[in-house]
Parts: sequence; C-alpha cells; structure tokens
Amino acid sequence: MRLRLRQLFAIGLALSLLGIGVPAWSEDDPRGCNDLMSADTPAYVVCRWMATPEEAADIAKFWLGNDGQNMIDAGAQTPITMDCTEEGLECPTDSEGDGEMHDVDSPDVPGAEDGGTPECQNGDECGYVDPTGVTAAEKTAAQETPAGKASQAAAQTNMRLWIETELADDYNAGKLAEAVKKIAALVAAQPGVVGIRFTSQLGFNQTFTTADELDKFVNETTAALRTAVPGKKLAAHTVVPVFGCGANDACKAEMTKKYPLLDPDRIGTWLAKGLIDQLALDEGHLATEYATWKIDAAEAQRNQWIQVRARAWDAYAQIAAEDATFAASGTSQLNEEQATKAITERVASPLQDDAAETVTLWTRWQNDQGQVSRVYGEKWAANVTWDQLKKLDSVRARLATIYDPANPEVDVATDLKNLSEVFGQVYLHAA
Repeated sequence: MRLRLRQLFAIGLALSLLGIGVPAWSEDDPRGCNDLMSADTPAYVVCRWMATPEEAADIAKFWLGNDGQNMIDAGAQTPITMDCTEEGLECPTDSEGDGEMHDVDSPDVPGAEDGGTPECQNGDECGYVDPTGVTAAEKTAAQETPAGKASQAAAQTNMRLWIETELADDYNAGKLAEAVKKIAALVAAQPGVVGIRFTSQLGFNQTFTTADELDKFVNETTAALRTAVPGKKLAAHTVVPVFGCGANDACKAEMTKKYPLLDPDRIGTWLAKGLIDQLALDEGHLATEYATWKIDAAEAQRNQWIQVRARAWDAYAQIAAEDATFAASGTSQLNEEQATKAITERVASPLQDDAAETVTLWTRWQNDQGQVSRVYGEKWAANVTWDQLKKLDSVRARLATIYDPANPEVDVATDLKNLSEVFGQVYLHAA
C-alpha cells in the first residue's frame, strides 16, 4: 500500500507539472480542502483546514454574538508597566525628551528640531549614508555594466534576482576585497536583489588543492560578503559524488578517493554554521559516474536526496538541484515524449523527493570555441523542449536559470522576458 501511494504521488506530480489535469490528492479527512484547489495543482501540495468553515462560523458567533459581549467581558490584556518608585528598581534618567505626552507632529520638548535644516559636518549635504560604504559614483558605475543594465531589466519581470559570480579566482589572486566591493555596488544599485551566488564547482575543480584552503576560502569570503551586503543570501554550487553511491561501500571508497575535497561532513559544517544560505547540487554526473557499480541515474539521484534528508541539510539551508543536460549544441533535439520524460526525471523527481526546494536549469552557454548550446531555439525559435517547460506554471517559483548578459541570445530585455515565462528566479552573471 505504501509503495502504491508513492507511485500515485509521483505520477500525479509528473502529470500536473506538464499541465495534464488530474484531481488533487485527498484522503478521507473532514479537514481536507484539496477540492478547493485548481486541477493543475502539484500532487505534493496538500490543503487542510486549521478551522473548518463551520468551526470558523461558530468562533465568529461566539465573539460577535450579543453585540460582542464575550469580547467585552474578555477585556484588554494587562499592560506591562514599571513602577520607578518601587524599592530596588532604578529607572534611567538620561533619556531624551521630558517624559511627557505631546500632540502628534509637535516637538517632544520646546526648542526641539521641527523640520528646520539640520547641521551637517564639514559643510556636507545631509542624507542617507549607505552602511556598506558604497558611494553614489560606484553605484552609477555599477549600473552601466552589462550586469547592472540586466538587473534593471530583470526588475521589470516577475523573476527573483540573484547575482552570480566567481570569487575563488579573486581570492587566490589576493583581490577578494576589490571583487566584493564591485558586487556590493551592483547590489546597492538595484534594490530587490535576493542574494549572491559567489562560487561554482566548489571543491570539484582545481582551484583549491587542500581542505584547509577550501575552508579558508568559504569562511573569509562569506564573512566579507556578510559585511558588504548585509541581509542578502549567499549561495554556492558544488557536487557530492559519494552521495550517489547509496549503501555501496566500494563505490563510496572510490568516490572519496577520487574527490577528497568533496567531503559531505565538511560541506555540512558550512551549512550548520550558517555560512551558506543556499547550496546547489549538480546532477550532471549522475548518469555516468556510477556505471562500474551498476547504479543508474535514477538510483543515484534517489540516493543523493536520501542522503541530503538524512543529514538534515535542508533544515540549515535551501537546497537546489542543478541540471545542464536539457541544452544541446544549437538547440535541444528532444521530441515531446523525451522532453516529458526528462522533465519528470530531472525536475519533478528532485522536488518530489522533498529535499531539493528549487531546480536550476542551464538554458544557454557558449564554449571556448564559440559553440552555443541551448534549451530553446536559436533567436527564441519555438521547440518542443521549451514548449514543455512552459507548461510548468504551477512550479515556476521553484525553477531558476543562469543568464549571462554579456552574451545575449537576442537582447537582454527580450531574453529575460522569455525566460520569465518558465522561471521564477534568475542568476545574472557578473564578471
């Protein structure tokens, strides 16, 4: 029975993601309200009354009946007061004001500032001082960069905006402070930026050679960003090959030896300490890395998300799945059946496994030889894969993509408008 229910949920999610109407899942529960949701609601979304309409009506009648007598009888909450005459209690006497109530818009005390011109030091104009230290000139310069102009265009869409950059090279070159300042100016120039993705392939590429170097980079870079862009989320991208092994000890031993820096305990520590707010786990290796042990992509993917849940990573940070396999040289060549299957496996499954909260899809990139790979058609020509992705309206908020404004498909405004038809979030690349 348990297996059957899981299959029903998986099938329901896959169909609803593709816009195929199926009844929302509901149990024989008097508090269930799934019947009030639209037919294309994903199967994993469940509606349940905290108070049924009948209970809510009874609650309202209790408090409003008899001209609200029950509410009157309940009385106001006892205010918290302090008696400064009480023995042993000392109240501050150096506070501003005279301790008396005054009319609205009147000065607290005679002679207090009433809207006149404030005095400023050194004859400077008084005004808002950015706590990050970004100057007006630096903001203006940031607005004129490709990423700055693109962020303004992205603000006109319904997508949440992240800034994507690579700070590992700057860190190794001793230029971290300079690079962070540029990012801070870009963020300050465009209100509404959610956060910064500061590195990709962390520990997987050859940028760092020891675990100590890796830890030092993460600690120092996140500290610098927290100071420069307070309140913004910090994101990183990596891969944890050992997760795909599941319970296969031989596989785990080989993956640990092959990728010594990608220790899940180390990554988990970064999350537990709050250094990283969002972690994207790449899935590009799942189809090929485990062939020796006869672990296919579906099993490796399932193993990965089981490990994420078991380690409670999703309790510390937002976890994202990342996939670049939809794109192909020129354009995606998938037919409708293949595209539907790919969406079910690479988008629906990570979300259904309840460890990944978002899915990031690479939609376009260019290699060193200038060859472009795309999910959509050239110059936004229609194709089957893009049409299928546009049907995922019910989970659009959970879908993200990466966009390089320095290499547009048509132009920044057109590209971002088209991307917003599929994605609820975008990572703008800033060089």
